[in-house]
Amino acid sequence: MASAFALPASGLSASDILASAQSGLKIDTPLKAKAMGAARNFEAVFLNSMFQNMETGIGGDGPFGGSGAGGVWRSMLTDQYARNLAKSGGVGIAAHVYQSLLAHQEGHS
Repeated sequence: MASAFALPASGLSASDILASAQSGLKIDTPLKAKAMGAARNFEAVFLNSMFQNMETGIGGDGPFGGSGAGGVWRSMLTDQYARNLAKSGGVGIAAHVYQSLLAHQEGHS
């Protein structure tokens, strides 16, 4: 069984999106898969920003301390949390961004 946190470093690929269309949206072309990948990456960036803001007051000793390498480690951890949450369905932002991208593409076709 693969780890739930094993994500590609560059974000979600089109094949990941096609293989796991969990949102119920119709993703039947590579162009739509690319749009969904962009929407989920956008949601991951938003969630990462939200998670980092939640941790601004954390300080002290230990692995969650804010000094030196602990701060770098914490930023990498929040990035992976955000990517994992976005990949597993997120909080609904990606679906709206995806629909908006498709509407924008259809308007320019």
